[in-house]
Amino acid sequence: MPESGPNFNGLNTIKGDRSYRPGWLIFAPFLGQPPALARRQWTVVGLTALIVIFIQYDLGLFSLALKQIQAELSIPEGRIGELIALVRLGALPAFFFTLLADHFGRSRVMILTILTSTILTGATAFAPDARTFIALQFLVQIFAVAGSLLAFVMIAEELDPEVRGWGIGALAALGACGYGLALALFAFVDVLPMGWRSLFLVGLAPLVLIRWLSRNMPESKRFELFHKTRTPTGVFRSLLQPLNNLLRMYPGRFIALGTVILLVNFAISSPSFFGPKYLQEAHGWAPWHVSVLGYFGGFIGIFGSAFAGRLSDRLGRKRVAVFFLSAHPLFIIAFYLTFGWFLPPLWIIMVFTGIAAGVVLGTFGNELFPTSYRSTSSGAGMVLGAVGGALGLAAESFLYKLVGSHWISISLISVTALVTPFIIAAFFPETSKQSLEDIAPER
Repeated sequence: MPESGPNFNGLNTIKGDRSYRPGWLIFAPFLGQPPALARRQWTVVGLTALIVIFIQYDLGLFSLALKQIQAELSIPEGRIGELIALVRLGALPAFFFTLLADHFGRSRVMILTILTSTILTGATAFAPDARTFIALQFLVQIFAVAGSLLAFVMIAEELDPEVRGWGIGALAALGACGYGLALALFAFVDVLPMGWRSLFLVGLAPLVLIRWLSRNMPESKRFELFHKTRTPTGVFRSLLQPLNNLLRMYPGRFIALGTVILLVNFAISSPSFFGPKYLQEAHGWAPWHVSVLGYFGGFIGIFGSAFAGRLSDRLGRKRVAVFFLSAHPLFIIAFYLTFGWFLPPLWIIMVFTGIAAGVVLGTFGNELFPTSYRSTSSGAGMVLGAVGGALGLAAESFLYKLVGSHWISISLISVTALVTPFIIAAFFPETSKQSLEDIAPER
């Protein structure tokens, strides 16, 4: 039975003027018709979106400029997957920051991570060799992944139950604009004075906004209430308590969710990373061709974020997750085994279904566990995702040596994701339209 604890009932619907609409919405038509939110909620959506935009720009550069980076730093073809896997493992130490966020607060730790990620991205521009480049990108992963996770936790804790799916989808769609900016600049990679290094230098721009963000980012009210009512303990014990709760309260849920996250990341890490290289090497596309497809096709694709979030609010998380997680690997295989004019529409649909599946899975991840360890559970899921992604990339390198083709290897690996819809249908509870405290009471 749940123990008595903080009363969150007053937080399930934040009162206030619901007629307010922020001016920046005119630049985000892909969000569709947004729900009525309180001014504070719009503030959280806007500021967390800005942080995720910065993060997605940082994280997108390596994949986009892989061909150019590989050539300048003399990275052997057979080792690409292994080195990318090593970078992805940078997400493992990010788990430490999710523990900190369950102790010190979401917003404070989030600002720290975006500040550090920004500095490290700029430093990557001066990497003299492959070893230094990989080391810096490993560190970028630590802080960027932690910051992104905490942004989604903030959205889950601040928005009303009826629109929580929309909010997480909207944040993913807005964050994708950071990748869109990277795409736009990548079109000029061959003419920029420092080539791919100039793209990483641009990553320093957010430094001018860090102070403003730290002053204006509110703390999650759910965290504040829980922090005020929890029993005081030593710092070390307090830091470990969320991890203890993760293992004790809802172990079955975490095993089911963790298995899905592991398998999905194993299946999609290679196809998501190798896309620009595939178009340039297998089909002779120029960098600006990749940018045009990514910019305009991706604009269509990111409609999948808000669409999937809103659809899961209406039809249920499980039904929508099963559909998109079934469709996405099939379109990955089709994209990597086709040619000619079929490539752009297949890429758009692949991006659309991938973003949609990620949004619903991310919503589940932030709903299935209590406030006392919500950041920690997200971090644990991220650890499993990083392990799965690294294993997938390592498997791609292994298969490449056997079959001699990155594209066939990627297609074979993608098939493993087709197991995940069955796990969701069998073991996940339905969470749409329920308060976080009804879904996962503190025990």
